[in-house]
Amino acid sequence: MDLLRSVTYEPAPVTGGYTDRVLLVDLSNYEIEPRELPPGFKEKYVGGRGYALKMIWDETTARTTYESPENLIVMASGPLCGDVRFPGTGKFIVGTISPLTNTFIDSNVGGHFAPVLKQCGFDALVLSGISRQEVVLVADRDKGTIEIRKAPQFGEEIDRGALSYGEKLLMSYNGGKLDDNVAAVTTGIGAKNTRFGIINSLFYDKRRGRLRSKQAGRGGTGTVMSHKGVRAVIVHADAPRVKANNPVNEKGVREAGAALKRVLGEMDPRQLRLSSWGTPVLLEYMNKFHLLPVKNFQQGTHPDAERVFAEVFLDRYFSKEYPDGCYYGCNLACAKGAEEVTLTRGPQKDQRVGVDGPEYETAAATTSMGVFDPQFIMEYNWYCDHYGIDTISMGVTASFLMECVQRGFLTREDIGYDLSWGDVEAIDRLLHETALGKGFGRVCGQGVLRAKTWVAEKAAAKRGMAKEEVLRELDKFAMEVKGLEFSMYRTQESLAQQGGYGFALKGPQHDEAWLIFIDQVHNEIPTFEMKAKALKWFPLVRTWFNAVGLCKLPWIDVRHPDAAKTDNPAQNRPTLHYYAQYLNATTGSNKTIEDILNDSERLQLLQKLINLRQGKGERKDDRIPLRAMAPVYRDEYHGRGVYYGEWLEEQVRDGDVPGDDGERHEMLLELRQKAYQRLCDEVYREKGYDREGVPLAETLEKFGLLDEQARTLLRERSG
Repeated sequence: MDLLRSVTYEPAPVTGGYTDRVLLVDLSNYEIEPRELPPGFKEKYVGGRGYALKMIWDETTARTTYESPENLIVMASGPLCGDVRFPGTGKFIVGTISPLTNTFIDSNVGGHFAPVLKQCGFDALVLSGISRQEVVLVADRDKGTIEIRKAPQFGEEIDRGALSYGEKLLMSYNGGKLDDNVAAVTTGIGAKNTRFGIINSLFYDKRRGRLRSKQAGRGGTGTVMSHKGVRAVIVHADAPRVKANNPVNEKGVREAGAALKRVLGEMDPRQLRLSSWGTPVLLEYMNKFHLLPVKNFQQGTHPDAERVFAEVFLDRYFSKEYPDGCYYGCNLACAKGAEEVTLTRGPQKDQRVGVDGPEYETAAATTSMGVFDPQFIMEYNWYCDHYGIDTISMGVTASFLMECVQRGFLTREDIGYDLSWGDVEAIDRLLHETALGKGFGRVCGQGVLRAKTWVAEKAAAKRGMAKEEVLRELDKFAMEVKGLEFSMYRTQESLAQQGGYGFALKGPQHDEAWLIFIDQVHNEIPTFEMKAKALKWFPLVRTWFNAVGLCKLPWIDVRHPDAAKTDNPAQNRPTLHYYAQYLNATTGSNKTIEDILNDSERLQLLQKLINLRQGKGERKDDRIPLRAMAPVYRDEYHGRGVYYGEWLEEQVRDGDVPGDDGERHEMLLELRQKAYQRLCDEVYREKGYDREGVPLAETLEKFGLLDEQARTLLRERSG
C-alpha cells in the first residue's frame, strides 16, 4: 500500500474506561490529529452516540448532506466497551448524516474493532473531508503510527466484496496471517451504488480460524464512508484484553460481571434460549402473534413460516461446536454463524463460504418478500454482507416494489422482468442488480422514500393521474419513516411499537424502542398510559447502551428472576443494577439508574435538535404509514375479518358497529389513526415537548442544551 501520510504518536493510556482522546482525520488534505477532549466532555456526552451527536451538532449545518465534505463519520464506543469480564462489551456506534434520512443516523455494531481502537489510545475515530482516491487508514499501537495509504487492488472479484477485500487486506498488512490483535471496518461495492450501504466490522475468530463480520447496517453509514474514499480502517494493538479498561474498582467490575453472567447462564435456557438458537428464535414468536412482516407487512403470519424457524438453522447450518459471540466474555453468545455453506446462486455460485448469521432481521426481511427458504436466507445474508448493503433496507425496498407490482403501479415493462412474491430467481436478480448499480437495481438502491417517487411518476403518466394523487396511495404501504425503512416487526396490533417506530429519532429502527415483545407477547403494558410512559423510559435506557459501548440483549432479552417482584417487571431493573454497578466500578462515578436516564435524555434531546435543524423533527415527521396501523386494503381486512370485528366490538362500547364490511373497515382505520394521534399528544407531554413534537425551551435548559444554535432553531420556529 503506497504511503500517503504518516504520523507518529504516543498511545494514550486507558483509565477508568476512557483515553480522553479522539483521532481526527481530514481526508481532503490527509491531515491526522490525535486530539485531547476538553474537561467535562465525557461527563456530559458519555461516549458512543453522545460523542457522535455532539461532534456532528457542532461541525455540520442545516445545509450538510451525506455528500458534504464537512459531514463526519464518527466511530465511537464508550467507557464500558472492551472489558471481557462483563457480557456484551464489544459494541460501538457509527454516526453520520444519513443518505436515506438526511439527518443524524447511528448504527450499533459489534466485533473487536472498538476494543482494539481503544487500546490504540482513542475513544473515537472521526473522519471528515473527501479523499481524491480510495484509501486505507491504519492505526497501529505497537508501531506508534497512524497512516493513510492508497487502497490496494487485489482483483475485481476481491475488490468489490467487503468481506473478501477485508480478509486480503488484513493478511497483507499482518504478514500473511490473521490474529485477534488486528481488526478492521470495510465497505464493498454495494456502498458505492446504494443509499443503504453498510460498514462491516471484521474480527478474527480463533476457534473457527476465519474472519467473522458484524454490521453497522442501518441508514447508509457505508455509503458515506465509501463516498469519503475510505475503503477500510485497520487497527492493531498487541495488548491484553483482561483489565483493558483499567477500572477504578477492579473488584466491583468482577462482581458485576459475574452476577450478570450467572443470570444469563441460568435464565436464558429457560427463556428465549438465545445462546442456543440465536435471534432467529424470534421468528416463531412473531409468526405466532401475527407480527411477522409477510409480503411488505400485509400479513403477520404464514403457513410456510415454520420452514425458517430457528431449529432449522440450528440443525442445518449453525456450527454447534463453536460458542459464538461478538466479543470475548459474553456467555449469551447469540451471534451465530455457519461454515462451508455452498452458494447456489449469483456470481459466486458453487463457492463455499462462512456465513455470519442470519439474525432475525435478515431472515424476516426475506419473509417480507414472500420467501420461506432457509438456503436462500443464508445466501441473501452472505451476499448482502459481501456487497456491503443493509439486509433490512434491501428487503423492505424490494417488498415495496413487489407490492407496487401487485397493486398495478408497476409492470414488467417498467422493471425488465417479472417481480412477484416468493419468486426467488427474480429477487436474487434484483439483489445483485442493486448492489452492482445495474438495471432496475438502481431504483431499488435508492430506498423506499425515493423509489416511491420514481414509481409515482411512472404510474401517474400511465394512468393519466396527478403524481401527488398516486403518491398518496403509495404512502399507505411505503414502509418508511423519516426516509428510513422499517425494521422487521409488524405493528398493526401494537400501538406501543407504532410509537416506537414513529418517535424513533433516526427512523423506524428497533434499537431505539423495541416494545413489541412486552406489548404483544407478554402483555405487560396493557393500558394506554403504560404504553406512553414506556415510550419515554425504554428509549432512554437503550440510548445509554449505545453511549457506553454495550449490547442491550443481556438486559432486554434475558429476564432476571427477581424482576417479577418489582412494580414493572418489563424494565428488568435487577439486571440494570448490575450495569450501574459496572459503570460506577469502571469510571469511579456514583450514579443511580435515574442518573443514567438523565444522561440519556440529554443525548436524545441533542439528537432531536439535529433532526429539527435538518428538517425532520416535528410531529409531521413522526407520521407512520397507514399499513403500520391497520389493514390498508379490503383483501387485508378480510384476511382477519373476524378478529377485526371483535376488536371493533370491544372498542365501541355502545355496540354501534356497522354490519357492512366496508364500513367496518373504515371505522377501524379511523379509530387506529385517532389512537396514534392521541399517543403523540401524550408522549410529547411526557418528554417535555410541545404539541408539534418540539422540545420546550425549559426542557433543553434543564439539560444544559440551550446554546445559541438551539435558541436560533426555536426562534425560527416560533417566528
